[in-house]
Amino acid sequence: MAPAELDVEIFWSPAPGELRERRLSLPAGSTLRDALVASTWFDPGQLATLKAGIWGRMQALDTPLRERDRVEVYRPLTVDPKEARRQRYQAAGRRVVTRHRPLGRKA
Repeated sequence: MAPAELDVEIFWSPAPGELRERRLSLPAGSTLRDALVASTWFDPGQLATLKAGIWGRMQALDTPLRERDRVEVYRPLTVDPKEARRQRYQAAGRRVVTRHRPLGRKA
């Protein structure tokens, strides 16, 4: 028997370094759009321009939710990731080493 309510969490970072999160109880059969409206963070007119997803994957607003889903609202990138790496390199004056690409000879 399906539950009458869904418990989901919604996360949104409106600005760098700021994170908002809220737990919602929604009726069974609710969609991603319903969760965004229930959060009260967005006007219904804004929803068409939002990028949102579930568990890190972009989804359409009419996607049905499941129990304990993590709804995420994404903001647009302000800097291209490649450009951000160049800026970090210039600021540090040396190559920034990541765990994915260690220094050394290329294979």
